Amino acid sequence: MKIEAKDPDDYLSKVPNDRRNALSTLRKTLLNNLPRGFEETMSYGMIGYVVPHSIYPRGYHCDPRLPLPFMSIANQKNFIALYHCGIYADDQVMKWFINEFPKYSKHKLDMGKSCIRFKKPDAIPFELIGKLVKKISVDHFIELYESRIKNP
Repeated sequence: MKIEAKDPDDYLSKVPNDRRNALSTLRKTLLNNLPRGFEETMSYGMIGYVVPHSIYPRGYHCDPRLPLPFMSIANQKNFIALYHCGIYADDQVMKWFINEFPKYSKHKLDMGKSCIRFKKPDAIPFELIGKLVKKISVDHFIELYESRIKNP
């Protein structure tokens, strides 16, 4: 479910009312916990958090004109999504998150490789997401990216 938006505020204004508050709170949670160096932007039609070219001039290997993507949040047809490239690249962070999730939510974890899906907007464990966001610094993410995802 792609939302055409010029910036994150515009994106949120176009989210259905029943999800807008949860997505806005998720955005605030990310912004309040995002390590220094990451930037909020629109990325792939979602609200994105990236390593800007000023820090990583090579950009994303799929399209070097784009900054290196780290996380995104989106309103999808049947869920709110948090895409977290770091959780996919760092096995320790993945294990930590999977083990911690039941402590913060009574719902079953619905997760793909880098996508965490929340089918119920009122069931997003914001405190846990805040802790997850703090787990990976810009420098650590670049190191993960270059060692596990991209052949420099």
